[in-house]
Amino acid sequence: MSPGFFLWKVSNAWQRRVRSALQPFGITHAQFVLLATATWFGEEETLTQARLSELSGIDPMTTSQVVRALEAAELIVRKEHPDDPRAKAIAVTEQGRAKARKAVVAVEEADAAFFEPVASSSERLMTMFRTLLDTTKDE
Repeated sequence: MSPGFFLWKVSNAWQRRVRSALQPFGITHAQFVLLATATWFGEEETLTQARLSELSGIDPMTTSQVVRALEAAELIVRKEHPDDPRAKAIAVTEQGRAKARKAVVAVEEADAAFFEPVASSSERLMTMFRTLLDTTKDE
């Protein structure tokens, strides 16, 4: 079997674990990633949808759809951007911050449990993941 096939299977198993951890919060994995990213980076800078896409690694089209869903759920708001009249600034609501804080704990616990069998090799595993990401950045 190829490493890619194993990676696909491991990725699917990990995603199932994360989906299960997020189920009580009523958000998808993509919603979680964008909400957590906006919560974290929104404290440091004025976020646009394009910047949120860049920071999260989620493609712009998906980011747009997910941001609409998060806005409909009143977890984020889009306001006038202070520096760019063409852009909207994305801000996390108080409800969104509270949900993000709780969901981050659940996802971190699920992540730790999933990777526990290889915990002694986690640094090596992370190095390998970074190498793969670094060599595929421009694709």
